[in-house]
Amino acid sequence: MKILANDGISESGKIRLEEFGFDVDLTKVAQDQLVNYINDNSISTILVRSATQVRKDIIDNCPSLKIIGRGGVGMDNIDVDYAKSKGISVINTPAASSKSVAELAFSHLFGCVRFLHESNRSMPLDGDTKFKDLKKSYAKGSELSGKTIGIIGFGRIGQEVAKIAIGIGMNVIFHDKFIDESNLELTFFNNKKISFKLNSCSFEKILSESDFITVHIPASNKYILDTNEISKMKDGVGILNLSRGGIINEDELIKNIENGKISFAGIDTFENEPTPNIKVLMNSNISLTPHIGAATNEAQDRIGVELADKINDILG
Repeated sequence: MKILANDGISESGKIRLEEFGFDVDLTKVAQDQLVNYINDNSISTILVRSATQVRKDIIDNCPSLKIIGRGGVGMDNIDVDYAKSKGISVINTPAASSKSVAELAFSHLFGCVRFLHESNRSMPLDGDTKFKDLKKSYAKGSELSGKTIGIIGFGRIGQEVAKIAIGIGMNVIFHDKFIDESNLELTFFNNKKISFKLNSCSFEKILSESDFITVHIPASNKYILDTNEISKMKDGVGILNLSRGGIINEDELIKNIENGKISFAGIDTFENEPTPNIKVLMNSNISLTPHIGAATNEAQDRIGVELADKINDILG
């Protein structure tokens, strides 16, 4: 059976699929050519990340399609329910990228509290002539230890964020509509393990008590953090969004950074991908990455292998 990895797949995933006897096609097919390509090549499975859209037109017009696979967590680029109603299996890899996304969240957080996102812009321009001025400008950083991080959404990624936070001495609170309590197990380099029990708190508590707020929930058709929610936050709060664009009202984010209510933001996912708001891109108090939460070698290897195993379970 033929598998089209339209947005690519790791070498380890490709090898695993070939070991199972599948023919892996790495051609990058344009969106408007997908239907013809799938039909001409009798593709049984299409694998995508976030670039390729698998909508009703493909589902209706590609009778050979048996599986739609998403390398990652969010599936807002796939008409999941409609595909399932047509007998097509839809799979993703919710566990594979959790650690990578969590580590990126803290890359943003560490960078912002010590102004790395700003100083890395300023030093190449003025480091040789205004070194002392820059040193003074960036001399009022903060430590994360002892601060409170509020996590909205406590699935696999939210829990990995919590583990890192606990490890560096932060107070962790979380809100999740579907999880009341969680037992986290931290595993250290020497295989020593320590467990922590956390209970979900109210959304209001997250807003009012957190020094930093990070969001890890699926795509939403409305803002989760908008004018009202921001008004309830601590002055000087830091906000991270590594989940999906449209979770935070970016216009309100900019407004509240400019008036000092929000001290900084770390953004990996944007409302208007792949053409983010220029005001977001140009704001020096925002740490920016181009939707790379799962883009580590380790995560991509895990994603590829997990997809291969799930495909083989269905078609093997």
